[in-house]
Amino acid sequence: MEQTLEIIGTLVGLLYLWLEYKASIYLWIAGIIMPAIYIFVYYNAGLYADFGINIYYLGAAIYGWMMWKYGAFLRRTILKKTAANIENPQQKPPITRMPLHYLLPLTAVFAATFAGIAWILINFTDSNVPLLDSFTTALSIIGMWMLARKYVEQWWAWIGVDAVSAGLYVYKGLDFTAALYALYTIIAIFGYFKWKKMMKE
Repeated sequence: MEQTLEIIGTLVGLLYLWLEYKASIYLWIAGIIMPAIYIFVYYNAGLYADFGINIYYLGAAIYGWMMWKYGAFLRRTILKKTAANIENPQQKPPITRMPLHYLLPLTAVFAATFAGIAWILINFTDSNVPLLDSFTTALSIIGMWMLARKYVEQWWAWIGVDAVSAGLYVYKGLDFTAALYALYTIIAIFGYFKWKKMMKE
């Protein structure tokens, strides 16, 4: 049963990655289904931080959907633009660069999250990979926030997460998931350049 769930999660993950590469809003639907599956896979594998992060992913996917679908409209409303300047609320928000003033706060959030998760795993679980599990989880939290905001730099976060995760899953015997994350790493590199091109267009 666990391997069946892993295979299904891998297939949904491939769909998610393709939709993310295309900057399609439907990536968030796959982004709800995939963590629902991996909650069980990671718990059974003893990857407790990854188990926890997938609960976060469910909420983040809903947030991402709302930001991509209505974010531009909500921002215009908050700024009290005139009705003549309000565009179709269905218009996709643009891909942009992350403002530099976010860099320090995000670094602080990553460091605090990494340290907190590692402390919990070391002291309260039987995890034998607490630091790597904490690293990928903390960086994933940052990556999901950046993706929801449609910042092109989100790909750099996912390159780091995917590369480390691929090795971690090989170690834990999750071969299908390891292969998926190795593919994620490669496509994330191409995704960065794809989004840069789309951003310029």
